[in-house]
Amino acid sequence: MKKLFFALLIACGLTACGIGNTNTTYSRSAIGQQGAVSYGTIISMAVINTAGTNSIGTVGGAVAGGAAGSMIGGNTAVNIIGGVGGAILGGMVGSATEQALTRDTAMEFIVQKQNGQVIAIVQSNELNLRVGDPVMLISTGGTTRIRARMY
Repeated sequence: MKKLFFALLIACGLTACGIGNTNTTYSRSAIGQQGAVSYGTIISMAVINTAGTNSIGTVGGAVAGGAAGSMIGGNTAVNIIGGVGGAILGGMVGSATEQALTRDTAMEFIVQKQNGQVIAIVQSNELNLRVGDPVMLISTGGTTRIRARMY
């Protein structure tokens, strides 16, 4: 039982630390997808906060807490109460931990397209884009990403 508990704890921890979506990270399903390209210029930028996710941390915490709580000892009733209490507490701790680990910052880009339309796009800025930079807007499957314009 202890091995299962630690395996679940490690799996939840590794899942929470996974690489998120960035400007230069695409999902496998995006490979080979045709996208529309337009051009514009960054006219404003602002740092924004992104909320953390709440998925596997709650479940993993509840399972781990329930397993740990059921090993309190005593009689069967104490173990059941400990398991239920541990699951509730573990779910709450797992949820809070996941939200804290996945909370981040990103950049809100305001871009004026060549046709005059002004749009806002939120993404990471590992490309170090700046106000005044000419950019390409690549739209695929409902997602638009900003890339430096290549001449």
